[in-house]
Amino acid sequence: MSSSLTIAGREFSSRLIIGTGKYKTYEENARAAEAAGAEMVTVAVRRVNLTDRDKPMLVDYIDPKKYVYLPNTAGCFTAEEAVRTLRLAREAGDWSLVKLEVLADQKTLYPEMEETLKAARLLISEGFEVMVYCSDDPVYARKLEDAGCCAIMPLGSLIGSGLGILNPVNIRLIVEQSRVPVIVDAGVGTASDAAFAMELGCDGVLMNTAIAEAKDPILMASAMRHAVIAGREAYLAGRMAKKKYADPSSPLAGLI
Repeated sequence: MSSSLTIAGREFSSRLIIGTGKYKTYEENARAAEAAGAEMVTVAVRRVNLTDRDKPMLVDYIDPKKYVYLPNTAGCFTAEEAVRTLRLAREAGDWSLVKLEVLADQKTLYPEMEETLKAARLLISEGFEVMVYCSDDPVYARKLEDAGCCAIMPLGSLIGSGLGILNPVNIRLIVEQSRVPVIVDAGVGTASDAAFAMELGCDGVLMNTAIAEAKDPILMASAMRHAVIAGREAYLAGRMAKKKYADPSSPLAGLI
């Protein structure tokens, strides 16, 4: 897919990041990660078992030596909660590359942007490399980048909704202004959504529910892999201009 994706100095050949929640088993999650060709998986520190050896552990199925673990703050509703969670994650796994999300309410799981920006500044001051889940607001996206975030991750639509990219204009504005990778995070429902995100010029796509809750998660993971590649290649190729009227594929001049 042309050049690799670089985040905080780390290079990835895959532009698809998948989650580690909602799967029936860790084994199914591992098979989906393989089918997706993913190199990074995001992990909800407060929900996924990483340390209790008496219970099934994610690391026994998804090898942290093969995949980059991206701890996230899913379920946090204040900056203080999010910062505390990631401090604990760093102590437990020596992780510095993290995904920050601070949510506004349980119903929408929409990002609380004031708290998100506050948490980002605190984490960056402590040496974390912050990939940040945010609204599709170009102004806040710029503020987060200016604060030092290493990737901007605007939502396509609400977490787990499968509604796709609802505001492509704002996503495109964020892509055009950003100097760091832009990764659509949340709302992808099927392969065409992932391809569309990439056609807008996004550097990658992060998803969980779209794969985990598919009737065949492994096949959907494979579909998402191909969709991200196709969308990236279409963006690089440059689509044809849209026209009001027909334009014949064969010239009309010089007909017999």
